[in-house]
Amino acid sequence: MADRFRIFQQPAKSILTRTSGFIAQAGFSHSLTPARNCTFGCVYCYVPTMGIYGGLKPDDWRRWGQFTTLKQNAAELLRRELRPPQRIYCSPLVDPYQPTEALQPLMPELLQALIGHPPQVFVIQTRGPLILRDLALLRELAVRATLRVSFSITTDRDDIRRLYEPHCAPVPERLAAVAALNDAGIAAQATLAPLLPCDPEALVDAACAVSPYDIVADPLHLRTVKRQGATTREQAFRIAEHHGHLDWFDAGFQRAIVAKMEDRARRRGRRFAIGPEAFSWLAQPNLPRA
Repeated sequence: MADRFRIFQQPAKSILTRTSGFIAQAGFSHSLTPARNCTFGCVYCYVPTMGIYGGLKPDDWRRWGQFTTLKQNAAELLRRELRPPQRIYCSPLVDPYQPTEALQPLMPELLQALIGHPPQVFVIQTRGPLILRDLALLRELAVRATLRVSFSITTDRDDIRRLYEPHCAPVPERLAAVAALNDAGIAAQATLAPLLPCDPEALVDAACAVSPYDIVADPLHLRTVKRQGATTREQAFRIAEHHGHLDWFDAGFQRAIVAKMEDRARRRGRRFAIGPEAFSWLAQPNLPRA
């Protein structure tokens, strides 16, 4: 694994960022990004398209997934910047449990800082089963703050996962991680985003099987719909064209898929939403179970 990417370290000036755009609309006050550049390197990832507006350097967006730069003083900064009213999203720009976390861990020290100075809400957005390594710390934090894990499940098909996110864990392993978190008392949602080619009803059923919470989802970002800001990388379109998946990058097709999923979720007794409305459920201090 380590020969696929390089790991650098660099001190940061700050660690918490006031939110804007999508995450602010969802109700989060701050975001926490422990590194720059994500070694999952998913082909559709919107972050490289943000360029300098995502705090990236040219090599980051040109060589996305080939290396990461850890913020070596992240925990020290976090202890200084934490305040009780904060609602923190970790992270809109990099997966906190990306592959490098197994080699040079940052999250245990960050979780310890959060335990010592708990915010109101802390949400971890990940697709990495490595989060189970930190279960004891997560349990301790959950006693002191509203803790939620938003675990990304993008498809019910592992052949699709291998095409678009080849360095991520297989779909069954990710679903099992969501179930394990909930069994351990950590509120974890199977967040269906971004929506890759799948059986949409089966994907909703899979989410309902491992999590008691409502369904958060979001289709792939399209420039035809979202005129400004982050969007899906061109590499994903090329793969989709080669494999006959371009329908999934069409706004009308996406709306039909979302409607089908919403109907399935409703029949399963769950709310279903996309975009800031759905992610606002994650920011709430009290998340009802279905």
